[in-house]
Amino acid sequence: MKKIIFIETGVGIDTHGQDVTKASIRAVENAIHYNSMPGIKDYLPDQSLHNMKVNIVLAVPADKDQLNVNKVKNEIPYGEVTVDIVDGGLATTSGIVLEEQADKNDLMYVVNAAVQVGY
Repeated sequence: MKKIIFIETGVGIDTHGQDVTKASIRAVENAIHYNSMPGIKDYLPDQSLHNMKVNIVLAVPADKDQLNVNKVKNEIPYGEVTVDIVDGGLATTSGIVLEEQADKNDLMYVVNAAVQVGY
């Protein structure tokens, strides 16, 4: 990305099930669903949303190898999407193991996202 125009941040949590993909999707949703970029086309080459680049940075606490990057990318409706995964986030106790929620242990995963938009 040559130029970053906008950065949105969010947090996503999977309280039960230890699903890092679910927490990551929720973090991206949290970042993008409270913003509007009505003038974004004015800054993009050829004033086209197809020329927008979006880089998602995810701070993931565990199970990075189980993260389904394509599912996370699908949360972005326009442009060329890339994903960077970094150490971070939080794995902390939920206080209970619920087998019916697919818990493997008592951890909940908290993922932080930064969604960078530009060209």
